[in-house]
Amino acid sequence: MAIERTLSIIKPDATSRNLTGKINAKFEDAGLRIIAQKRIHLTKAQAGVFYAVHKERPFYDELTSFMSSEPVVVQVLEGEDAITRNREVMGATNPAEAAEGTIRREFALSLGENSVHGSDAPETAAVEIAYFFSGLELVG
Repeated sequence: MAIERTLSIIKPDATSRNLTGKINAKFEDAGLRIIAQKRIHLTKAQAGVFYAVHKERPFYDELTSFMSSEPVVVQVLEGEDAITRNREVMGATNPAEAAEGTIRREFALSLGENSVHGSDAPETAAVEIAYFFSGLELVG
């Protein structure tokens, strides 16, 4: 397996309930290292650029409003097969379908307020990481 990097976002529903440490513990317990991290408050326009791939989807406006409603924690996780491992730790997008012990099963409030975001492929991860972090901020 290759060492990969993936973007992780702890979303407003989780940061507002002070769950950052509990969520990060799950990543670290799964063997992922946090090599960059910062707490930011996205504007709706910034959230719109990040989620531009969903611009034509019916949930786009609700998503960008939600992601700009409260601060988020953006971070880069690194480890063997990090993208897949992160997605396993997060659980299914719909918390009702997420496996026991996953972040979304334990912490998500709903399908829309599902506590975390993670990159879905190496190419996506590279673009998403570059949106939030400069090379100097990645300290592996």
